[in-house]
Amino acid sequence: MSARTLPLLFLNLGGEMLYILDQRLRAQSIPGEKARKGERRARAVMNDIIATMFNRKFMEELFKPQELYSKKALRTVYDRLAHASIMRLNQASMDKLYDLMTMAFKYQVLLCPRPRDILLVTFNHLDAIKDFIYDNPGILNQVDETFRQLIETYNCLSDGEFQLIRQTLLVFFQDMHIRVSIFLKDKVQNSNGRFVLPISGPVPWGTEVPGLIRIFNHKGVEVKRSEFTTAGNYVTPQREGSFELYGDRVLKLGTNMYSVTRPVETHMSGSSKKLASQAKENIVPNPLAKEELNFLARLLGGLDIQKPSGGETGFRLNLFTTDEEEEHAAQTRPEELSYKVINIEATQEPGRRAELSRILGELEVAEPRPDSAEKGEDLLALMDGL
Repeated sequence: MSARTLPLLFLNLGGEMLYILDQRLRAQSIPGEKARKGERRARAVMNDIIATMFNRKFMEELFKPQELYSKKALRTVYDRLAHASIMRLNQASMDKLYDLMTMAFKYQVLLCPRPRDILLVTFNHLDAIKDFIYDNPGILNQVDETFRQLIETYNCLSDGEFQLIRQTLLVFFQDMHIRVSIFLKDKVQNSNGRFVLPISGPVPWGTEVPGLIRIFNHKGVEVKRSEFTTAGNYVTPQREGSFELYGDRVLKLGTNMYSVTRPVETHMSGSSKKLASQAKENIVPNPLAKEELNFLARLLGGLDIQKPSGGETGFRLNLFTTDEEEEHAAQTRPEELSYKVINIEATQEPGRRAELSRILGELEVAEPRPDSAEKGEDLLALMDGL
């Protein structure tokens, strides 16, 4: 497992979350006299979430080398981010949002021509995020700072290290087979939730189109060559994508697939339901649960959520077409696959400790292993320091 995977996972999933929220905010805008107010509100929501997501202290904790933590731990962070503004999501909409985020990024990881191209996917997400806040220099500077940190951290890694990052991501996503209407309509996903990988298209940068076999002697001199017919139609890429702060990424993975408005639905496949049922029957306490909570405490402690000014009241965003669809989704989703929305106030008050303690209970805490004693600091002391 790579200790450099977490920032890429978080930023790409966060980018997909912002794409979806932007699309739904636009879809639910009110025409007529209230249109301008709705647009300002949508822009304020995006600004608040992006400012929270790229908080300096939060990014400092995120970029520290560390193993990936559980899906539930990461999901808690995204619950927190999605509610970092006046917008509120019901549990069914939050479940759908997280399903769309994870399946979109899983597909992008599977399609990356080279493991190193995962970084280009991340840059595409950050480029789009900068477009959301182009008129806010303060937040734009936060995103650029994260951009520079990505370049400094990942541009120097070897191909082998990126291959390990890709494997770590695929292990994280391996049991997620949620059907998404966009993927089903484009025929890139089967009815069982598994993706269909293409056998044609551009080959990875630095490689040749398959179809030729060269044979060399012991001196390294080519002595024979033969050709063979391939099943796919391959082409050589014209240029490599830019790994700099500004530039043409060439690769389109990670760009906003919701730019054209169309309904998006998610459905649990039969295999996913079966896996979830088996997981419920074979629950084993997680020996890393205390470290996960400490990780959450550090991350959430870095999120400086500002209360909306101007006395603006909150509003609810629905990721379904109607409230009835949202209610039906909440009732039919398997209980073991649903997550409760956990709201944690960014204050020093005792209530903060109670909220984190509740997460501790949900993380199936077991006694920490002896070799993790140094990392697993006293939980209450850690909370007092937040």
